Amino acid sequence: MASVTPATQNSPGSYRFIDIAVNLTDPMFRGSYHGRKKHEDDFEAMLERSRAAGVKSMMITGGSLEESREALELARKYDLYATVGCHPTRSGQFDEFPDGPAAYLLELEKLILENMTGRGRVAAIGECGLDYDRTHFAPADVQRKHFRTQLGLAKKLHLPLFLHSRAAHADFVQILREEGFGQDGGRSVGAKGGVVHSFTGTPEEAAELMDMGFHIGLNGCSLKTADNLATAKTIRLDKLMFETDAPWCSMTSTHASKQHLSSLPANLSALYLPPATKPESFVNGRPVKGRNEPSAIGGVAWTVSKLHPEATFERVTEAAWRNAMEVFGLEELTHGA
Repeated sequence: MASVTPATQNSPGSYRFIDIAVNLTDPMFRGSYHGRKKHEDDFEAMLERSRAAGVKSMMITGGSLEESREALELARKYDLYATVGCHPTRSGQFDEFPDGPAAYLLELEKLILENMTGRGRVAAIGECGLDYDRTHFAPADVQRKHFRTQLGLAKKLHLPLFLHSRAAHADFVQILREEGFGQDGGRSVGAKGGVVHSFTGTPEEAAELMDMGFHIGLNGCSLKTADNLATAKTIRLDKLMFETDAPWCSMTSTHASKQHLSSLPANLSALYLPPATKPESFVNGRPVKGRNEPSAIGGVAWTVSKLHPEATFERVTEAAWRNAMEVFGLEELTHGA
């Protein structure tokens, strides 16, 4: 019961989070679902709920050249951070670009260089990697080719990586090793480590990635099944990061995480997982059912803390906070955090 004690002694606002993966460019946060407007724009209210839940900052995911531009615009406006890169399922965009793949890569590089410092800056290169579950969007060979080119950007620009690996672990680690990322996160070749986000792999896969110097990002999708929980239990605190991947990867009553969320104190539950309404029954100021929000990161952290009985909830949340700060160079968040 070690993880219960601090939650009953500390105020809810004393737990702090950096959500390393939010898709704030998604139209759902503006009330539009699959092209259909279902409720008014509640973006600001969503951000206010996240702040109340202790989310001090976020990294907005860039999954393509255009999306990365949008992510940076939002990051500047709201004093957050963004990633710049091309998701493996969209890697065909390199070859479809009017002036070819080299020009697409150059545009990514220019976008990064223009936003390396100051408000709303680039925190990592990505989302990049491999996704063999969705090769109908981009063939495996195309994904592999453009994963390598983006690893080249990480080495050239000395930035950490925001990585995606789905059903492709063997090829994923082989490419990382061949490109110089086999140990210490590629620091010997000019890179700065990074995180494999939304991790759903095996304990053995997680161990290999951690031994290579990478961190592991956990969200609701990482805690769906008993096997997922068994893997999450093996993630070392010095390699742990938290995320929501909002508006995706919600934690639901059918997930294995439910058994642990049931012990979440009421004062924290009200902040992390407040009652939601369906989009069609929208109530201003309340979350929308089925749309994940950054405030839910506390539920992810609570579940993971229950898998680490040797550590308190506070120790687990602080470890993830510190890891994100150090890997992505977010030291300014310590001021007034």
